[in-house]
Amino acid sequence: MDLIVARNRDDLVKARAGGEVALVPTMGALHEGHRSLIRLARARADQVVVSIFVNPLQFGPTEDFSRYPRTFDADLEMCRSEGVGVVFHPSAEDMYHPDRQVSLLSGRMGEIVEGASRPGHFDGVLTVVLKLFNLVQPHVAIFGQKDAQQLALIRRMVADLDVPVEIIGAPTVREPDGLALSSRNRYLSAADRQVALALSRALREGAAEPAPSRIRAAAQQVLDAAGPELDVDYLVLVDPATFTEVEESHTGEAVLAVAARVGGTRLIDNVTLTLNPT
Repeated sequence: MDLIVARNRDDLVKARAGGEVALVPTMGALHEGHRSLIRLARARADQVVVSIFVNPLQFGPTEDFSRYPRTFDADLEMCRSEGVGVVFHPSAEDMYHPDRQVSLLSGRMGEIVEGASRPGHFDGVLTVVLKLFNLVQPHVAIFGQKDAQQLALIRRMVADLDVPVEIIGAPTVREPDGLALSSRNRYLSAADRQVALALSRALREGAAEPAPSRIRAAAQQVLDAAGPELDVDYLVLVDPATFTEVEESHTGEAVLAVAARVGGTRLIDNVTLTLNPT
């Protein structure tokens, strides 16, 4: 079947096929991490829909909406090569009514960690994701674990609002040097990239430790050693379901997450740990 590009609700209705549908929501500038999401989607459903939409609601007034990379032709080629059935590529006018008044609130979990640094960000994420679910009507949706707090909030939204979509988190894909794949990596100069490697190195060093206090200390030591070129926003060890900081006695899964700015580029990364396994 040829790849269909749908730009509005009517196009999606015409493109809908029988069987199970998997949605891979993206903002475009697709890379190998997205390719892994698409392949997982193909293994789980009969038809794969990839949305490509740079969502203005999730960008703050000082963030990089206008310069966010847009590589639609290359994105289509990747989708075509991976057997995607439909690419949903709406405009902002197609997605949002000019007099839009109703949006989702991400609640307390959307105001901490990444949400504290980017107020309103997760409100915009949840609003667009719910609209995509309503428009595409997927059975399954695939999201990357690199955006761990986003993934946790989408799972919370689905549970709280009884949205009939299965949410699957896919492992973070990394460059050979350990840098987590991101559409924003293309902003990094060669020197910036070397500094940025401190993020994944900090996570590795932290993950090698057995207890929360030692995990945080080991990761912080790596970040401090990177020098002033690495402007750290946060380093946290949190419960993966609530994103609240874990206690020293915490057992089970935890997420060690970091965000930092390198040059003019803000990067995030995380790793999931199991504490005090029995």
